[in-house]
Formats: sequence, structure tokens, C-alpha cells
Amino acid sequence: MLDDTVRVAPVRAADLPEVGAFLHDHLNPRLSAADWAAAAVPTWQVDAPNHGFLLRAGDRLVGVQLAFYAEREVEGRTVRFCNLGAWCVLEPYRGHGLRLLRAALAQRGHVFTDLSPSGSVVAINERLRFRSLDTTTALVPNLPRLPGRRRARVVTDLDEIDRALDGAERALFRDHRRAGAAHHVLLDAGPRGRCYVMYRSDRRRGMRLFATLLHVSDPDVLRRCRPDLARHLLARRLPVTLAELRVVGGRPAGSVLLRHPRPKQVRGTEVSPDAVDNLYSELVLVAW
Repeated sequence: MLDDTVRVAPVRAADLPEVGAFLHDHLNPRLSAADWAAAAVPTWQVDAPNHGFLLRAGDRLVGVQLAFYAEREVEGRTVRFCNLGAWCVLEPYRGHGLRLLRAALAQRGHVFTDLSPSGSVVAINERLRFRSLDTTTALVPNLPRLPGRRRARVVTDLDEIDRALDGAERALFRDHRRAGAAHHVLLDAGPRGRCYVMYRSDRRRGMRLFATLLHVSDPDVLRRCRPDLARHLLARRLPVTLAELRVVGGRPAGSVLLRHPRPKQVRGTEVSPDAVDNLYSELVLVAW
């Protein structure tokens, strides 16, 4: 029988310092308590009901489930998303952990995503009617560019990127400009077009060597100018790019497909899995 003195409550702004310290101590110490607390607050405008849910045993914090909310236009409709983030419960209270997830899912009117489920979470989500996204992922080595073969100017100055973009791409950039895990690059190929790329640096087996592409505005420009992006990433000690085929529009030349790409899941019938991307989520906010 579950201990009825353990209660679930929404994470409010006043709870964030304590939540940040909890996640630093018990989930990922590479992020400071202050970094965790800051990452829990989206950089885009949204009327969020909470920052997730927490478990308390008496006055003691024993579990956290972060959540990130966004309102987005999908096929001409406004859809409310809730992205499920870090989920951590102390061992003696693991029996209460599912209460956090159920509290989040009880919020009606949202499409729920989990873009970084790990271990047994995937199976738990499946039992709760989550569907899997196609995350077929190519591994691409970032090779040095040959002299005299530059195809695009690589722009990293954020103000210049802001001036160059317009419409929906500028809105995406402005919403994510201050996001802690997002890096921004504009490939300017002059009359041949330009491509806005958002990526994060990721660890695999403890090594932060991977640039994971989160958003690509023009896959055709990226395909032509990938050597310039590769050189840029290599200079930042990221020798490998991870590219989901749904993000880059096809398998890059010279790539190898991962045998076990990381799963991503969605719950809700309001949108198709193909309409779910990596933005407005933990992936852009939390630099693990």
C-alpha cells in the first residue's frame, strides 16, 4: 500500500531552486542547481500551468517530473503541447513515481511528448498510449573542408542571424535564442539560398563529441553546404553529427545509420507523429 503522506503537487516558480538542487544531487550533477532551475523555465512565451510536478514526503522533496509547455500552429490549428522532461524519484519512493506522470497526463487539452525517454520509461509510456516517432538517425563524420571549396558563409553572430531571418524562422530563432542547450548557425550561400540550423551538443558513453541537429530550415541548402557546417562543428570539438532523417530530409552522403537510435514518443490524436519536432522542449533547454 502506498504511503498516503506522500503527496503530489505542481512545481511552481517558488519551488525551482529546491527542484534544481534535487536534480543536481540525484539526476545529473554536471548541471549546477542554478542551471537546472533556469532550464526549467522556457525561453518562449507561454501561459504554462506549472513547471511539472513534484513528490513530497512530509516537507522533504523526494521526486520531480519536469514539464515544458508550448502553443504551436499545426496544420492551421493552435495545439497545446506538454513535453515531459526530467523524471527522478528517490529509490524508497519509486512506487509513487507513476503518480507524477499521471498528474501531468491528467491535464486535458494537451498533446504530450517525451523526446528523451530512457530505459523502462519507453515501455511505461507505451502502456499509457504513447506512440513512437520515426527517429532513424544517421551518423556523419565532420571532416575538414578542402581549401578553396567553401559553399556557404557560416554565420554564428546571433544579431546577424536575427536580421537575416524572417517570418516563421525568425520566430523560431527568437523563441530559442536564449535556450541553454541550443546552438544556432546560419549557412548563407548567397543567391543559392540559406539554411538556419539549430543543434545541441550531446554525450554518448560519457563523451561530448556529437552535434545533434534539432532543426534544419532548408535541407537542400544543408545538403550542398554540409562541408562548411562540418568544419564549423569540428572546430568546436564536435567530430560527429547525428542527423535524424526526418529533420534533414534524407540520408546524408557518407553516413552510417545507427542501429539503435534514441526513441521519442507522443501521446494524443490531435496531431500525427510526423508533425512532432524537437523544438519547444527539454532538448533545447537542458544541456545534459
